[in-house]
Amino acid sequence: MVLKIAIVGNIASGKSQAELFFKDLGYPVYDTDDFSHQILNEMTDFYGYDIFTQGKPDRKKLGKLIFSNPQLKQKLEEFIHPKVKNKIVEVFEKHKNEKLIFVSVPLLYEAGFEGLFDKVIFISANENIRLKRLMKRNNLTEEEAILRIKAQVSEDIKIKKADYTIFNNESMDYYNKQLSAILNKLKT
Repeated sequence: MVLKIAIVGNIASGKSQAELFFKDLGYPVYDTDDFSHQILNEMTDFYGYDIFTQGKPDRKKLGKLIFSNPQLKQKLEEFIHPKVKNKIVEVFEKHKNEKLIFVSVPLLYEAGFEGLFDKVIFISANENIRLKRLMKRNNLTEEEAILRIKAQVSEDIKIKKADYTIFNNESMDYYNKQLSAILNKLKT
């Protein structure tokens, strides 16, 4: 029976590094952001708002819109979350004979998906570090980045709910040692 593990962390905490770590060791790893992007690509309209550029959803345009309008953000989540949940269930069925499967779920708690998983690994990073990473990675202003950070449930709450917490404020070597230690616990 497969052990289903969620990789969780607030925006720009380092979830993709954890995904690569487990993927490089040969484990099946999925990212619900990829599922969300696929679903967005299937959209033809967003409640009358123009979020498309050259026929495809423009995520930067969409981000500006939803992070400044909580009602639109909620409508989008109500549309996307059930579809993402179905994709997670499909992945579990596909890999039911594996020992471990990892799914990166940035909005695990916000979407109410925690019941789908056996264990949760939370990736934590100081807010000022995440802010700098997010501004650089997504080419955002400080104000835009802060809006995205503030849209998520606080790390303190998520840490209390997680089975394991990794602190990603130091070197990659230290980060990988923490991942290795958790992997050893999961394999026993």
